[in-house]
Amino acid sequence: MISGDDLQYVVVHGYRRAYRRAGSGPVLLLLHGLGCDSSTWDRVVAPLSEHFTVIAPDLLGHGDSDKPDADYSLGGYANGMRDLLAVLGIDSVTVVGHSLGGGVAMQFAYQFPDRTERIVLVSTGGLGREVAPLVRLLTLPGSGAALSFATRGPWRGAVAGGLRALSRSGLTATRDLGEVARIYESFADPATRRAVQRVTSHVLDWRGQFITMTDRTYLATIVPVLVVWGADDQVIPAIHAQVARDQAWSDVHVLPGAGHFPHRDRPAEVVALVRDFMAAHEPAQFRRGTWRAMLRSGAQAELAPASDGSAVTVAG
Repeated sequence: MISGDDLQYVVVHGYRRAYRRAGSGPVLLLLHGLGCDSSTWDRVVAPLSEHFTVIAPDLLGHGDSDKPDADYSLGGYANGMRDLLAVLGIDSVTVVGHSLGGGVAMQFAYQFPDRTERIVLVSTGGLGREVAPLVRLLTLPGSGAALSFATRGPWRGAVAGGLRALSRSGLTATRDLGEVARIYESFADPATRRAVQRVTSHVLDWRGQFITMTDRTYLATIVPVLVVWGADDQVIPAIHAQVARDQAWSDVHVLPGAGHFPHRDRPAEVVALVRDFMAAHEPAQFRRGTWRAMLRSGAQAELAPASDGSAVTVAG
């Protein structure tokens, strides 16, 4: 397990960044989801650190990192991770992202292919529009004031306790509510609320996710990709894992008995999957010519008429 005592700090571009570091060997960069922090990985850090160097930051606007009025886009987060790694003296990583962190992981790999050895996506965003209604509500006008009211002291403890009790009911639909309670409690901090709302404005609206990586998934054919999803995910449906299967990515696993946080529900299985994936796939080697050729091929994909008059997509 990891605790607040494990936190280390570094200042990058004038902002304090909190992170946890453990182990030695090939580097895993663990990126948490919306409203969470690096402690979300506490059940997998110790076993992973027996074989790897684990770096688990609190993303800007989350946890013990600063929460400034800054760039909370996926690209901004990817830049921040590049700069954090540079300060820590780390050149390349296998980037592991959960939920929002999965979107950051894919963006990191897209922006910095020379620094990306492998990609692990855990119940990731960015592969489809669907997302839980409660997350979409964060984008509505007045949601900040509503959250301020909803997290006031007189009833905050009772609400959080009720959510945790429901999470232990054994019902599939309430499996993730223990983690939701932690996120709910964090929203009592005005700076956290503002930061999370800034993040959501970059990736979704009231209709769902509008940022997608599906237009660039062909680039993942030169980088090994592991996808892990909880079959009972109530936040981002596991059907999104089918996108990864359709792209013939390296490994796709949907775990029964797990929700939106499979690394907490089934930590031993997730650790085993990551270890096996790392052992089976050598780090990607960035070659500028190959990258250029793939970009050109993707850019030249066009609609061509089929013999029956319909349209088919042809990659140039």
